[in-house]
Amino acid sequence: MKSSKTATVACWLAVAALTASVALAQTPAKAAAPVKGKAVISTLTVTATVTKINHKTREVTLKTEDGQEYSLIASNDVKNLAQVQKGDVVTASYTEALAYEVKKGGAAGASTAVTGGSAPAGAKPAGAIAQRTTLTVTIAAIDLKAPSVTFKGPEGNTRTIKVAYPEKLQDVKVGDTVELTYTEALAVKVEKAPKK
Repeated sequence: MKSSKTATVACWLAVAALTASVALAQTPAKAAAPVKGKAVISTLTVTATVTKINHKTREVTLKTEDGQEYSLIASNDVKNLAQVQKGDVVTASYTEALAYEVKKGGAAGASTAVTGGSAPAGAKPAGAIAQRTTLTVTIAAIDLKAPSVTFKGPEGNTRTIKVAYPEKLQDVKVGDTVELTYTEALAVKVEKAPKK
C-alpha cells in the first residue's frame, strides 16, 4: 500500500489535472536554452480514475491507486470538463530538477521563466506548466577540511553547504560563480477509460 504522503500528492495532482488551465493563464515565457552542467532529477507520477462526475455541478470524484477517493469541484477555468466521463484515467507527473555549472568569473544574478500549454477545445483535458529559476552565486569560501563551500547570492546573502564529493573542490576557487537552475514541471492528462 502506498504511503499517505503519496495519497495526498496524488489528490493534489488530480486536482491540478482538472484545474491546469488556471495556471496556464500566466504569460508563457520564451523557450529556455537547455541547462548545462550536472543535474539531479526526481519525478513522481500518479494516476487516479474518475469514479463519479456531475457535469452540471462540476463535481468530480477520483479514486487513486491505493483506493482513496477524493471529491472536488472543477472551476469554470477547466475548458474540457464535458469530455471527462466515469472511468477516465487522470495521470499526473511532477518533476523537479536541480542543475549546476561552475563558471570562471561572471556576476551573481537571478531570473525566472514560466511556460505551459493545454489541450485544444473539445479534447480530453490535458496541460503542462513548468517554471525554471536560475540563480548565479559566487563562491565566497572553500573549506577543504569540512568539506564545505560558502556561496554569496545576488542580494549579498551567504549560505554554507556541505560537499558530498570533496574531490570536485579541486576544480574551483574563491571568486568562481556557480549557476544553479531549479526546474519544476507538472504535466497532466485525462485519457479514455481502458477497454476491458
